[in-house]
Amino acid sequence: MLPMIASNPLLRSAILAVLFIAVVGVCLILLRAVARRGVVRRELRAIASSGREANGRQSLRAANNDALTRMIDRIERSGLNLTDTKSDALRARMVAAGFESPAAPRLYTLIRLALVIVLPTIFVLFTLAGGNTLSFLKLYIFGSITAAAGLFLPALFVRAKADRRREAITNGFPDSLDLMLVCVEAGLGLEAALDRVGREMVGSQPLVARMLNTATLQLRAGASRETALRRMADAAGIDEIRSFSALLIQSDKLGSSIATTLRVYASEMRERRRLRAEEKAHRIPVLISIPLVTCMLPVMIGVLMLPTSIQVVRHLLPAMAGKR
Repeated sequence: MLPMIASNPLLRSAILAVLFIAVVGVCLILLRAVARRGVVRRELRAIASSGREANGRQSLRAANNDALTRMIDRIERSGLNLTDTKSDALRARMVAAGFESPAAPRLYTLIRLALVIVLPTIFVLFTLAGGNTLSFLKLYIFGSITAAAGLFLPALFVRAKADRRREAITNGFPDSLDLMLVCVEAGLGLEAALDRVGREMVGSQPLVARMLNTATLQLRAGASRETALRRMADAAGIDEIRSFSALLIQSDKLGSSIATTLRVYASEMRERRRLRAEEKAHRIPVLISIPLVTCMLPVMIGVLMLPTSIQVVRHLLPAMAGKR
């Protein structure tokens, strides 16, 4: 393998290019993670010292997205339109996955276009570098497969990330309801309870804390309680939170006790979480049976049948041949 790589300049160049892209990508990811941690720490220090949450979040979004937005704007000014035909639906999917930047849908479209071109190119380079012939049929079939993979892999990634985000919010929301119930029973109003719970759950449930803090900021900005709760439910995209928002809006309109509403709904959500955990536990034996039948059962049959097979080969077959 090494002599072939050393003797083939095209293969050597392709391998060096792939290694260079991989190293640059890892370095960019690490630098972005370090920069994000630094910005988050500065934001938390600013919140603790001055209590200006809105300014802190605005500076965080600006620090993370300015360079990316400028790059996408330059690409669009060069003549490539990155606006999707279904921009509203794409924007909703990106927000559900946690990508709230205004440039996220355009970056998503850019990544899909780049993968449609890059993946078939990599396939062609590796095929030629290996010394294999590339017929038109082979180029058409595998090029179509790699281009389709580049087109659908970002969509699968966004969908998986949105599902994980919904699961994290669903599992953490009953705990926030318990804390909210304690705050309301201690005499705090709904806005103060949302703010207090959002600040307390930053470390344990950051997604739930961000959702509650956003609703608090909207209430402080002058939005009505109904508008803020409906926006929170729409941003989360989870049926349980929609039901919670509708229940609080109804309790507010009817004048019923918010503490009683929170107590009943928190109990129901804990029960739903327990049922989901039991459902996953009951699915484990079925999932285990698949590798058991595929991997262990043939080995067990072979172990049990091998001594009998040896005895048949040694004694029964020679005896049958002697009788003939």
